[in-house]
Amino acid sequence: MLTRIAKREGISEEKLKRRIDKGSIVVVKNSEREIEPLAIGQGLRIKVNANIGTSPDIVDLRKELEKAWVAIEAGADTIMDLSVGGDLDLIRREILRNTKVPLGTVPIYQAFIEKKTDMSEDFILDVIEKHCKDGVDFLTLHCGITKDILRYVKRRIIPITSRGGSFIAAWMIKNERENPLYENFDHILEIVKRYDVVISLGDALRPATIHDATDIPQIRELINLGKLTRMARKEKVPVIIEGPGHVPLDQIEMNIRLEKRICDNAPFYVLGPLVTDIALGYDHIAGAIGGAIAGMYGADFLCYVTPSEHLGLPTVDDVREGVIASKIAAHAADIIRLKDPEIDDELSRARCKLDWDRIFELCIDKSIKGYHPELRNKRVCTMCGEFCALKIVERYLRKK
Repeated sequence: MLTRIAKREGISEEKLKRRIDKGSIVVVKNSEREIEPLAIGQGLRIKVNANIGTSPDIVDLRKELEKAWVAIEAGADTIMDLSVGGDLDLIRREILRNTKVPLGTVPIYQAFIEKKTDMSEDFILDVIEKHCKDGVDFLTLHCGITKDILRYVKRRIIPITSRGGSFIAAWMIKNERENPLYENFDHILEIVKRYDVVISLGDALRPATIHDATDIPQIRELINLGKLTRMARKEKVPVIIEGPGHVPLDQIEMNIRLEKRICDNAPFYVLGPLVTDIALGYDHIAGAIGGAIAGMYGADFLCYVTPSEHLGLPTVDDVREGVIASKIAAHAADIIRLKDPEIDDELSRARCKLDWDRIFELCIDKSIKGYHPELRNKRVCTMCGEFCALKIVERYLRKK
C-alpha cells in the first residue's frame, strides 16, 4: 500500500512512512472498505473534498449520488455525506456502495436528529461505531468545544455557524454537562482504531464572519484540539484538524502556522477559507482565493465551497463548479508547495503549438472541451481568428 501511495505522490516510501509515524501524514481508508487508500498531509499534493447530502426540505438520494459522481469526475479526492433529511442509514450506505473514494460523515448529525438533546453518551458512541462498521473512512467529530468556551461566543456577530457545533452546544446547555465527545474521547479512540478510521477533529467554533476570525473561542478550541491530537497519537489513531472558516487575507498565514504549532503539524483541513462575507453566489471564488493562500502556507486538505454556500442546497452544477474552483486553488498552491510547475509548462508548450487536444487533456476541467466544439476542426479560437498572436509568431518570427 505505501509503495503505491509513494509512487503516486512522488515521495520516497521511507519519508512517507516516517511522516505517517509522526502524524503529519494520514492514510484514509476504512479497513472494511475496498478502495484505493488516500494520503493527506505534509509534502503531498493538496487534496480536495466535496460535501453532498440531503436537507430536511429536499431528500433525493438519486440526486445526491449524481452530485457525488460529478464531484469525483471533476477531481474531488474525497466525499462527505452531510445528510440531515430522510433515511440517513440508507443514504450513507448507498453513497458508500456507489463510490470508490474515501467517504467522511458527521455522526453527531444522526445522533442529534434522532434524539435531539435527549441523546445519551452511549447512543452517540453507538452511532459513531455504526458509521465505522458501515465503512466510513473519516469522521468529523466536534470534540474540542467545551463548556468554558461557550461564554465567549456571545461576543461574536454569528455565535456558532457549525451545524455539529450547534448540536453539541445545545446538548451541553440543556443537560448542564460537558461535551460528551470530549469526555468520551478515549472510548472514541477505541472504536475508530478497530476500523482504521481517521478522526477529523471538527472546528465547532470556526468563525462565520471575517470579523470573528482568530478570536478567543476559535483559539481556545484549537488548543483543545492540540491536546486531543496528542492523546490520539499515543493510541496510534490518525488525526486531521479542521480549520476556519471566514478569514481575512492577512490572517490566513497566521492561522495555518498556529494550527501546525499547536497540533504538532497534523494535516490541516480548511473550509475555504472564505476571504470576504459578501460574495454570495460566488463563494466558490472567495473560497478558492483563501484556499490557494492557505495551501501555500501549509494547509493540506481543502473542503470545497460552492456558489450556493449561504444560500441553499447546491445543485449538480454548483458541485462541479465548487470542485473545479478548489482544484484550481489546490494546484496553484502545489506549484509553490511542491516546486513543480511541469504540467503548467507542458500545457503552455501545447498552447504555443495550438495543440487543442493536448491542451484539453492537461487542463483541470476536462469537460471544457465540450463548450468549444469549433476548436475541433481548426487551430485558432474565435477570440483573435486570423490575427492570433501565436499564429503570427509561427508564420513570421520563428522562420527568421
